[in-house]
Amino acid sequence: MLINAELLLQYQRCKRRTFLDIHGDKSQRDAPNELLRKLQQDKIAHQLSALAKVTYHQPDYSYGNWEAAEAATLELMQRGVEYIYKGVLLATYSEGYTLLSRPDLLVKRPGKSCFGDWIYVPASIELGKRPKQEYQVVAAFHAQVLATIQDLAPETAWLILRTKDRNYSVDLLKWTPRMQQILEEFIQVLELQNPPEVFISRQKCNLCHWYSQCYAIAQSEKHLSLLPGVTPLRYTQLQDVAITTLESLANTSPSTLENLVGFDREVAPKLIVQAQSSLEKRPLILPYPLPTEDITFTAPVELYFDIEAQPDLDLNYLLGVLVVDRLANTEQFYSFLADKPEDEELVWQQFLDLVWQYPEAPIYHFCVYEFDTVKRLARLYNTPSSLVRPVLSRFVDVYEQLTQSVALPVESYALKAIARWLGFEWREKEASGAKCIYWYDQWLETGDRSLLEIIQSYNEDDCRATLRVKNWLVNFFQDEYGLRLA
Repeated sequence: MLINAELLLQYQRCKRRTFLDIHGDKSQRDAPNELLRKLQQDKIAHQLSALAKVTYHQPDYSYGNWEAAEAATLELMQRGVEYIYKGVLLATYSEGYTLLSRPDLLVKRPGKSCFGDWIYVPASIELGKRPKQEYQVVAAFHAQVLATIQDLAPETAWLILRTKDRNYSVDLLKWTPRMQQILEEFIQVLELQNPPEVFISRQKCNLCHWYSQCYAIAQSEKHLSLLPGVTPLRYTQLQDVAITTLESLANTSPSTLENLVGFDREVAPKLIVQAQSSLEKRPLILPYPLPTEDITFTAPVELYFDIEAQPDLDLNYLLGVLVVDRLANTEQFYSFLADKPEDEELVWQQFLDLVWQYPEAPIYHFCVYEFDTVKRLARLYNTPSSLVRPVLSRFVDVYEQLTQSVALPVESYALKAIARWLGFEWREKEASGAKCIYWYDQWLETGDRSLLEIIQSYNEDDCRATLRVKNWLVNFFQDEYGLRLA
């Protein structure tokens, strides 16, 4: 059986995925979504950008004919060419397993190898901006296979990342033992009769082609990974004390958990109340001081603020503000949109002009991104602090207020999950922040303005969803508990 770097990369993200990739029914996989296709396109573009700076050779072979591919690669290595793109190297690992290495680049360096007065080192062209563990483990994998081919282990391997100083040297003395440990664990998982246990981690799972299958299993089992706050580390700790169901967690004493790794005196009772909320299917107040001044519905005018961004371009192209005038009983949405990246400064100024029309109005947002982005834009465009600080002082994070005061019977504290639990629906059913990234790219490519209209509609609904959540939180404390937040 062939073990390649992609399998090892995915194994580090999810043990279950690699088992299913090899043994699962491929007809049960989800279709690729737009964001995944965009990431694949972005990686190709990044590779082409890196390759544009070198003159490389590429072995000629048919995909899947790995023996012929290796022979063509070895011929280039024996000739001593400077760069080899998508070379193929094979190494027997153990009975029944062969390592298949396809480094993005093999780079010639001075040294002594079986080929002559030169050696090769592997370079991986990765889409990330940081040298993640998974990247360095893969680099060590390529280096180990390469060592068996050239009779000399390279002293380093390279990561070519999406940063200005993008060449990163991998410490193989550190990462080779870790890679070998992961490789052994991976083989043990492959030899299991059944796939590893489901664990839903949306940030990692959302782009996986097995997500729907795994999520259905998790729901049917009421798996604890669906409970907000249950991380892989905390789940392992819960298993160690025989807490594996919502019921058992809901009936646990906080003192049982607070000394476990990943827990403390705040996390333990909060997670237990979260389990009780999910079990009872109703909101519950958390055992913490409640907000007393940041959430209020008595302001004559309130602003609700949401941003759409294109991370690849480091661009905030849409600043949306919903103005709610409670005295006049009106709502007006303002969409400050950059048709092209160079218009970002213009929409930033339009945003400032609007919020200064209501100098006393609180500015509600969901999560810290809007607050941090306003600070960044102010620095980027040299905005006087006298114009920015008073604005930032009016920001109120609805997410923070809610998660520090209430447990909801939801699987996630993302805006969509909470607002939909409250009955709110987005007009564009399939829209998401990730899809907006894809749509804005398509707008820049095609000039199809309907894509911008979809994004604007989605952004407005985000603002209105924030309004819905904020109003619910105020009413919950007033109506159910007789408390006033003002």
